[in-house]
Amino acid sequence: MAQRSARETALAALRLWRKEKRFADSIISGLLANADLTPSDRAFALELFYGVLRNLTLLDFWIACLRASRIETNVRDILRLGLYQVFLLKTPEHAAVHETVAIASQKRRSIINAVLRAATRQRSVLLAQADAQPLFVRTSHPQLLVERWQQRFGEYTEELCKWNNRPAPIYGRINRIKTDPETFLQLYPDSRPLAGNPDFVEFNTLPKAALDSGHCYIQDPSTAIACQLLDPKPGERILDACAAPGGKTAYLAQLLQNQGVIIACDRDRDRLQILKDNVDRQGATIVRAVRHDWTRNHPSEEILSIAPFDRVLLDAPCTNTGVMRRRIDVRWRLRPEDFSRMSNEQLIISRAVLRLLKPGGILVYSTCSLEREENEQVVSRLLAELPALALETEKDSLPFRDGFDGAFAAKLSAAVAL
Repeated sequence: MAQRSARETALAALRLWRKEKRFADSIISGLLANADLTPSDRAFALELFYGVLRNLTLLDFWIACLRASRIETNVRDILRLGLYQVFLLKTPEHAAVHETVAIASQKRRSIINAVLRAATRQRSVLLAQADAQPLFVRTSHPQLLVERWQQRFGEYTEELCKWNNRPAPIYGRINRIKTDPETFLQLYPDSRPLAGNPDFVEFNTLPKAALDSGHCYIQDPSTAIACQLLDPKPGERILDACAAPGGKTAYLAQLLQNQGVIIACDRDRDRLQILKDNVDRQGATIVRAVRHDWTRNHPSEEILSIAPFDRVLLDAPCTNTGVMRRRIDVRWRLRPEDFSRMSNEQLIISRAVLRLLKPGGILVYSTCSLEREENEQVVSRLLAELPALALETEKDSLPFRDGFDGAFAAKLSAAVAL
């Protein structure tokens, strides 16, 4: 079988994403793992696939401008790839048109060629028409989300939508269990320290050697908020209730100076194995990984043998609206009912883990959501239900304000056993 080109790989990924409803990163990583592509072609395939997903509504708007009649779904995928190159990547016309037409079946090439040629001729008109469209079309976000954010963030909504459409920088957390920032910067001179974030650096490309050695872990600085609010002390017993893939778990082990015990739970067997691999690589020897579903089961004997816990981190499952720049297709998966569904699940998990907190203990509730239903309102409902629970502080990260992913964390203390 002939090897796929970068464009063919991106097209295959788009079709799998549409048909199988799997997450985008899983689809493209699987295809690239089996593709014989040069590094530049791999990068181009990623750019095409993620770029089309980030701009679906806008690309379909241009398709509708260029062809009024119905277009087959498979043809539409190829047109999306071509128009992304013509308008947003600004690929040279010959490559954008000719090479894209070439990946279509012989029967469909004339239609695709005609539409893409028309797009290059009408470029300025089509760009002007796009600029006149509503924000949800221009930035390819569900109208539901844009309207929600406009009510909360007002004029910053456009900046947030544009943020979500930019490729995410590569940030790494220096793992102080194995090294220190000064040594790390000497070992990896391509890393750049972040002002105000001494544990974090930025890279231009994935630092394979640093990752393999456990000297760092790829992590956005916003993820540190919850761990820093938890403020664990060496020797304490910590529950990381929803821990996979383990970035926060390993950071907690670092803050504990690898002294004490962390019970790290997740309900998915495969994700729990990823957590184990990640914390082992970073030398976090105090972590015990336990498979557990807080929404279904009572705590296992392994969890109860360590309880009550001095501190609990609940990084709750959420809609991920704060990390859309990294989770490219999340916006297309959300439904109106997801916000109430997730908040109810968050409350169920919160109630379960609070029972394992010792009197005077600390719970940090966190999400990577921007939505009040999943953040402030969950905290308010817990406080209303449990008078012995007190809110000490809340902290958030907003992309358009702070320059990092969206995140929320609340620090709660329990006067008595709950």
